Amino acid sequence: MLFRLLRLILVLALVVSAPPSFEAMAQGVGQAPAGLVADQQKIIQGLTTKADNFEKQIQQDAEDDSSLVDIRLQLEELSRQSLNSALAFRTRLGQINARLEQLGPAPTAGQPEEPDIVSAERQALTSEKAEINAVISQAQALSIRISGLIDKIGNMRSELFRNLLTKRYVLSDALSPQVFSDARDEFGNLYKAVSSWLTFAFKFKFQAMLAATFMALGLALVLLVGGRRLFGRIFEADPSVEDPTYLSRLSVAFWSTLLPTLAVGAFLASTVFLYNYYNVLRGDIGVFLNALAAVIAVVFCVNRLTNAALEPRMPNWRLIQVETGPARWLVRLTTAMAVVIGVNYFLSVVNDTMGSLLSLTVARSFVAAIIVGIILILMALLRPYKRSDGSWRPWPAWLRYTAIALGLATIAAALFGYIRLANFVSVQVVVTGTILITAYIGFLSAREIGEERAFANTSVGRWLSANSSYEDTALDQLGLVVSIAINLMIVLVFLPLILLMWGFQPGDIEAWAYKLATGINIGSVTISVTGILSGIVVFVIGYFLTRWFQGWLDGSVMARGKVDTGVRNSIRLAVGYAGVALAALVGISAAGIDLSSLALVAGALSLGIGFGLQNVVSNFVSGLILLAERPFKVGDWIVAGDVSGTVKKISVRATEIETFQRQSVILPNSNLINNAVGNWTHRNKLGRIDIKVGVAYGSDVKQVHAVLLDIARSHPLVLKNPEPFVLFSNFGPAALEFEIRVFLADVMNGNIVQNDVRFTVLEKFDDQHIEIPSTPRAVVEAKKHQAWPTDDDKIEADFAEQEEAKAQAEAESKKLPKPRKSKKPDPD
Repeated sequence: MLFRLLRLILVLALVVSAPPSFEAMAQGVGQAPAGLVADQQKIIQGLTTKADNFEKQIQQDAEDDSSLVDIRLQLEELSRQSLNSALAFRTRLGQINARLEQLGPAPTAGQPEEPDIVSAERQALTSEKAEINAVISQAQALSIRISGLIDKIGNMRSELFRNLLTKRYVLSDALSPQVFSDARDEFGNLYKAVSSWLTFAFKFKFQAMLAATFMALGLALVLLVGGRRLFGRIFEADPSVEDPTYLSRLSVAFWSTLLPTLAVGAFLASTVFLYNYYNVLRGDIGVFLNALAAVIAVVFCVNRLTNAALEPRMPNWRLIQVETGPARWLVRLTTAMAVVIGVNYFLSVVNDTMGSLLSLTVARSFVAAIIVGIILILMALLRPYKRSDGSWRPWPAWLRYTAIALGLATIAAALFGYIRLANFVSVQVVVTGTILITAYIGFLSAREIGEERAFANTSVGRWLSANSSYEDTALDQLGLVVSIAINLMIVLVFLPLILLMWGFQPGDIEAWAYKLATGINIGSVTISVTGILSGIVVFVIGYFLTRWFQGWLDGSVMARGKVDTGVRNSIRLAVGYAGVALAALVGISAAGIDLSSLALVAGALSLGIGFGLQNVVSNFVSGLILLAERPFKVGDWIVAGDVSGTVKKISVRATEIETFQRQSVILPNSNLINNAVGNWTHRNKLGRIDIKVGVAYGSDVKQVHAVLLDIARSHPLVLKNPEPFVLFSNFGPAALEFEIRVFLADVMNGNIVQNDVRFTVLEKFDDQHIEIPSTPRAVVEAKKHQAWPTDDDKIEADFAEQEEAKAQAEAESKKLPKPRKSKKPDPD
C-alpha cells in the first residue's frame, strides 16, 4: 500500500512539472535553432551562387594564369566559410545527442509505454537533428565541389605552363628583313609615347616629380649611408687587412650585395609609388617604369654580387680564388648577361603593351637567347687558375661541362623555334643563379658565425665584449642565435623570390603561407606554425615572468622581512618550479595541443616511471620532502656518512655540498632521506667542541685541571654560559687523559678555537713543567751491506780453496763403508 502511494505521488509530480519544462524545451529547440538553421541555409545558398559564378569565370579566364590564381584564393575562402557553416551546429548537436542519450531509446513492442511528453521531446530533438544534418550535408557537398574546382585550376595552370615552354614558333618570319622595319616603327612609337609623357610631366607635374624623386633618393640614402655608418666594418672590405678570415670575406660579400641592392630597390619602388601617388604616371608609362625599375634592380644586384665574390681590385678579399684577369672578365660577362636578359624583359613588356607584331617578339627573344647561350659558353671556356709552372688551368670539369651544356641547350632551343623555353632557361640561369649564390653565401656566413668563438671575433662580437658583461660562453650562444636568425631571414626572403621566378604567382605563396600559418593536416594531427610560435612565445614570456617574480620575491619581500636564507631558497625554488610548469602548460595550450591527447603518453610514462625511473622519482620526491620539511637548509653544516661540509644548493633531484676542502659533492636526495644526517646548525649555530689532552703519569692532576680550565675560560670565542668544563676522562696506557669541553656561539669557528687552545696548552704546560708523554716508537736498525771488495785476486784464491776443500770432502765420503740396512722393522 505504501509503495503504491509513493508511485502515485511521483506520477503527479511529473505531470505537474512537465508542461513548463516541455514549453521551455520547445522555445529553446524549436525557435532559436530553427532560426540558426534558416540563417545557415541562406549562407550556404549564397556561397553556392558564388561558386557557380567562379566556375563560369574559370572557363572565361582559362588562358590567364594570374586570374586563375585569384579565383583559387577566393574559392579557398569560400571553402573555409562553408566549413564554418557546418561547424556552427557543433554545440547544438552536442546538446541534442546528450539529451537523446538521457532519454534513451523508444520502447519497443511489449515494453511499457513512456509518457507522451518524453516521446514528444524525443521526436522534436530527432527532427531538429535531421534538419541540422541536412544543412551540414549541403555544406560538405559545397566544400567538396569547391575542392574540385581548386584542383581543376591547378591542372589548368600546369597545362598552361607546359604549353608556354613547349610552344614552337616559325623562325622564317622572325628572321626576315621586314623585322628591321617593324622594329624601327616600334621604336618610333615608343619614343613618341615617352616624349609626350615627358612633355606633359615637365609642364604640369614637374614639382611633383622633383619632390617624389628627392624623397625616394633620401630614403635610399638613409638606408645606405646609415647602414654603412652603423655596420661599415661588416659591409665594406678593408684594403689594409692582408689576410682576412673566411667569415669576414663571406660577411662582406653577402652584406655588400644585400645592402646596396636594398637601397636601390627602395629608391626605385618608392619612386614608382610616389609617381603614382602624385598622378604623374600614365597607364602605359607606369607599366614601362615598373619594368625598367625591375631590370635596373636585377642588373645592379648581379653586378654587385659578382664584384663582391670575385673582388677584381682586392684579391685578398676574393671568395673564389681565381686570377685577377679572369675575375674581371667574369664580372663583365655576368653583367652583360644580366643586361641582355633585362633588356629582353623590358622590350617584352613594351611589345605586350603596344601590341607589337608576333614576328618582332620572336626575333627579339631569339636574339637574346642566342647571346645568353654564347656568353655561357665563353664563361665556361675561361681559364681562371694558374698552375705552379705558370700555365693556365680551366674550371673543374663538372662546372665547365654544365655551363657549356646550358649554353648549347639555350642556343639549340632557340634555333629549333622553342623561343620561350630558351628565354626561360636564360632567365633562370641569370636571376635564379644570382639568388641561389647570394643565399648560399648567406648560409655559409650563418654557419661560420655559429662556429665556436667565431662570433666573438667579429666586429659586433668585439664591440659587445668591450661594452657589455657578456662572457665567451654567452657570446657563443648569441652567435648561435644570430646564425639561426640569418638562416630564417634567407629562407623568408629568397625562397619566395625563387618561387616567383619559376612561374608561381604571389597568390600561390599567399595560399601556402596561410596554410602554413593556420595548420597543416597530417593524418588526424594539425600542425600550425602560428600556434607553435604562439606557444613558444607564451612559454618564454611565462618563464621570464617567473624569473622576475622570483627575483622580486627574494630580493624585495623576503630580504626586507629578514627571512632565513634556507626558507628563502625553498620558497624561491618552489615558486620557480611552479611558474615554469604553469608556463609550459599554458604554452602547450596556446600551441593548440590537446592535453587530453597526451593521456596515452602519460600512461606509458607512468609505466616507465614504475620500472626504469624509480631512482629518479625517488630522488624527486625526496627533494620535495627536503624542501617542505627542511631538515637542513642552504648554509648548514651537515655530516652525511663520509661527507661533511656546507649545503650550497638543494634541488629536486640532488643536494650540493661543499666540503671544507672546497670540493663539491652531489648527493642524491634519497640518500639524505633514507640515511642518518647530522646537522651542526639545524636550529642555531650553538655547538660544543672537545679537545683531548694527555699528561704524563705523576703529574699533579689538580694543577692540570686548573690550567686547562683557565685556558678554556680565557678564550674570547668560548661562551661563559654554558660554562666550559674539563673532564678527567681516563687512565690511558701511556698518559692521563683529559678533555676540554667548550661551547661556541658559532660552531663553524671550532677549528679556530681548537687551534688556539692547543697552542696555549703547550705554552702553559711548558711554563708549569707539565709533561705531555709521547707514544714509544720501535727502533729499527738499518742493515749494513758489505762493502764491495777491492782485491779481486784474493777473492778468486779464496773461492778456489773453498772448491778444492769441497772436492776433497766428497772424495773421502765416497771411500767410507756404507751402513748396512736393518732387516728388523723399527719399533713402534
